[in-house]
Amino acid sequence: MKPSDSIYILTQEPSVASQFISELRNVQVQRDSMRFRRNLERLGEVLAYKISTRLTYAPQQIQTPLAACEQQHLVDYPVLATVLRAGLPFHHGFLNYFDKSPSAFVAAYRLEATSEIAVNVDYLAGPSLERRVLLLVDPMLATGTSLALTYKAMLRFGTPSQVHIAAAIASPEGVSHIQRELPQAMIWLGALDNHLNERAYIVPGLGDAGDLAFGSKI
Repeated sequence: MKPSDSIYILTQEPSVASQFISELRNVQVQRDSMRFRRNLERLGEVLAYKISTRLTYAPQQIQTPLAACEQQHLVDYPVLATVLRAGLPFHHGFLNYFDKSPSAFVAAYRLEATSEIAVNVDYLAGPSLERRVLLLVDPMLATGTSLALTYKAMLRFGTPSQVHIAAAIASPEGVSHIQRELPQAMIWLGALDNHLNERAYIVPGLGDAGDLAFGSKI
């Protein structure tokens, strides 16, 4: 898959963010769940900065101890939405930068032994999205089904003016699915990996982000 104007891939250029992703993948470093969460958070911060360059700003006069000056300020902070539970550390990184943003949360999970995704709208909570910028973040963009279903479920809160999808690691199949289902969305990635395996896991990927961040599920 070739990058386009609607996709940004962080690791296409050398930066310290590549080290964050390397540690996220490394099975030795993954033993430290606190380090894993922190690296997701730091990667979210880097992507938040990159996304901020595409948002709308307006001049604002401020007073320093010496003189007045003009600075560019965000016109409207985006709504930050994430998928529980794996998305929480990643989401925190975005919230560190967009510190005045409201947040939305949804529970999404893959049914056992299948690649089917279900979104439990009973756990969907968020602010109005009407004419707002929506930033939907999830560490792993595998099939893309959960993010697409999450977006559609969130439309009960209104229709956003812009949609940005951010993932730490994605598969080509997942990106293609999002481009079909949400053609208006800008996609921001830490890394774009090779493919999905027969269990719909990203290869080389990093494993189960939720388990690595918070412990194995029963």
